[in-house]
Amino acid sequence: MTVDGSFPAGRRKAATPAPPDADEAPAPRRLPPGFDAQADAFLEMMSAERGTARLTRQAYRDDLLDYGAFLVRQGANVPTVTRDQVRAYLGEMATNGLSPRTQARRLSCLRQFHGFLRAEGIRADDPTLGLDGPRQGRPLPRVLSEEDVLALLAAAQRQEGPRGLRTRALMELLYCTGLRVSELVGLPLAAVRRDPEAMVVRGKGDKERLVPLGEPARAAVRAWLAVRGATLPPEGPGRRRAERFLFPSNGAEGHLTRDGFAKILQALAEDAGLPPALVSPHVLRHCFASHMLAHGADLRGVQMLLGHADIATTEIYTHVLDSHLFRLVNTAHPLARAGEQAPAASRDDDKDPA
Repeated sequence: MTVDGSFPAGRRKAATPAPPDADEAPAPRRLPPGFDAQADAFLEMMSAERGTARLTRQAYRDDLLDYGAFLVRQGANVPTVTRDQVRAYLGEMATNGLSPRTQARRLSCLRQFHGFLRAEGIRADDPTLGLDGPRQGRPLPRVLSEEDVLALLAAAQRQEGPRGLRTRALMELLYCTGLRVSELVGLPLAAVRRDPEAMVVRGKGDKERLVPLGEPARAAVRAWLAVRGATLPPEGPGRRRAERFLFPSNGAEGHLTRDGFAKILQALAEDAGLPPALVSPHVLRHCFASHMLAHGADLRGVQMLLGHADIATTEIYTHVLDSHLFRLVNTAHPLARAGEQAPAASRDDDKDPA
């Protein structure tokens, strides 16, 4: 399948009769000549050479489709598009109400796309050079207090049976490690065999990292493994698919889905007396990072644990680090302690000499 959603010659999809009254599928967008092949080559490079995650490549594919349709409306194509035309495309995105974050991602995609085309000799210059991206606000991550997280863990402890043990293992692992929800629900069983003190996690872009496991998380996993076999699907392809995962399921993926875990978390929030709208798997990932920093962890270590490729991504949590350092200076600095003793010294100085 090409970038515009059509099939190349010789690989036509078999025709399927449309059901009665079915809406017709939208026609593929018009693209400049050769654009789909250039986009496909770029996306293949992003996968093979840079290990870009599948969802990121899908987002870039959609971005390139939109850009190609814009070029057609401008009467331009990849070899001839000018910087002013790319700037006009950025202006059109703003006019259409796209968020600054989406605009920035599309500009990043275009910069990499045109950089690739220049490296491949398709054009000699890069029309995206010198273009400014949109101003983006930097919202602070939504974080629960440590007391709120403990209330969620206590609610998980109150659940009974195998599902309760699974919920406790999920919660302890998430808060202990800060895994992304896709990493958590897709953990292979092999990752926790032999009760390891650390496990290897495969994250974005198929990059691996070593994640330590605390004793509460290890104990919760051991308890879950003792009953996990009874929760496997019946014999058949579904069971063979599910047996590979720590949190098996009878679904197509073979493991608990992200939506499935989100629903578990919503029920826990209600039981803990917390607004469900404030609780999500990603919020607990934020809690892991923020609470670690509040208790003295360094930013570089948290970056490695979260699996961030760039420390700039981890710096979103520096609001927590700033407040921690402020308290540290005011309580641990020698001059701060001397200041506390100053009133007593001044009283002594005020006494009349004997």
